[in-house]
Amino acid sequence: MPDLLSHAFIAFTICTLLSLRYDWLSGEYVTVGMAGAFIPDMAKIKLLVDAATVEATLDIPFDWLGVHTLGGALVAVLVGVVVVNRSDRRRVFGLLSLGATSHLFADALLLKASGRSYEVLWPLTQYHPPTPGLYLSTDIWLTGVTGSVAVAAYLFVQYRA
Repeated sequence: MPDLLSHAFIAFTICTLLSLRYDWLSGEYVTVGMAGAFIPDMAKIKLLVDAATVEATLDIPFDWLGVHTLGGALVAVLVGVVVVNRSDRRRVFGLLSLGATSHLFADALLLKASGRSYEVLWPLTQYHPPTPGLYLSTDIWLTGVTGSVAVAAYLFVQYRA
């Protein structure tokens, strides 16, 4: 669970700091960016619904891990864009994409036994880029660090306002 909270903190920090540049980026839009950070982890729905069940139902090859890639996240972002007002679609697209990208980037830095990350750029390539192995997704300290940075960003923006 610290992994998901860390992703939310990272997206919050990025969006909050961007609000200094863009006046329209209010608290509601920061929340949209944070929601974008949750998109790649929608792949964890596999714990509730097995991919084989979906594959049998749709009669097409299916794997939930596809959501945790660039292509899968883009599809989810596009679904999110069509459910908002036409006037907000560009902003929502940008913020959901920003949140999802920050999540994918942070996960590409995870410590893996193989020294290689996952297919983050699928379907563009099936290449597994090398990972610096900075942390485990279960590391609690990461949540503390990202949360502290998020609080600092919030206080900085409040002070500047």
